[in-house]
Amino acid sequence: MFLAAAAAVVMSSCGGSSTPKATLGNGIDSLCYAYGMDQANGFNEFAFSDPRGMCLDSAYQNELIKGIIDGANLGGSDSKQAYYAGVAIGQQLRNNVNKGLAYRIFGDDADSTQVVSLNDFMAGFIAAIKGDSTIMSPSGVREFITVKMNEIKAKAMEAQYGEYRKQNEEYMKKIAKADSVQALGGGVYYKCLVQGNGAIPTLNDRVKVHYEGKTIDGSIFDSSYTRGEPIELGCSQVIKGWTDALTHMPVGSKWILYIPSEAGYGAQDQGPIKPFSTLIFTVELLDIVKQAE
Repeated sequence: MFLAAAAAVVMSSCGGSSTPKATLGNGIDSLCYAYGMDQANGFNEFAFSDPRGMCLDSAYQNELIKGIIDGANLGGSDSKQAYYAGVAIGQQLRNNVNKGLAYRIFGDDADSTQVVSLNDFMAGFIAAIKGDSTIMSPSGVREFITVKMNEIKAKAMEAQYGEYRKQNEEYMKKIAKADSVQALGGGVYYKCLVQGNGAIPTLNDRVKVHYEGKTIDGSIFDSSYTRGEPIELGCSQVIKGWTDALTHMPVGSKWILYIPSEAGYGAQDQGPIKPFSTLIFTVELLDIVKQAE
């Protein structure tokens, strides 16, 4: 969308290097003037203040106007129109890379040492335009972006939360040796408070549960008990640790689950749940709402 907007600035601009003076000699002139004003409605916001816009410095409004006028006076030169469209798009790309891509990769934790490469971005951009797959195939870039971004984010989170991760790992080592605690596999453990005798849900079932979740310091981050009503959810639509537990848990049971970060949210920051957090859930399986066919 930003490419289309940037190109539109070039292709629909109006005016000579000096600011044009309205003549309004006839009705068509007046209509053109009105149309020009209508087209410019919201332009200042787009150019100067909208974070999704051009992000220009408002101190240079006159320079922007001069460029618009020069662009409108290109006449029928296809080569110049193409060039100036490219300039506008290039400027918008620069803003998006320097201000947007860094946030996508590093989030709010970005610092001055974490920079993105405009040069490499542009190299990839131009390669795609030219159909050059020497370095990377266009068909595989989405998957590469997902994998690489997760790696970079995990490394950044490790640097910031490494000590906290060790605390959680040590906690799980103690839980594994605790009395009355059983292993579910995948690093997940549970303690049975009440053993039900109902049916055991399958992966595709929906169930009704009451639960409370907390971290190893005892902080509660979510509780259906506090809200005063149980919730319904799909056994396959929750974190892996929950899926593992629900598909082994008879209706009527009440367990305490000990879920390592690998079966929870991993390196993701979930607000009150820090990256690499062990999750401790008290889960009460009330019913199977809808069984898989």
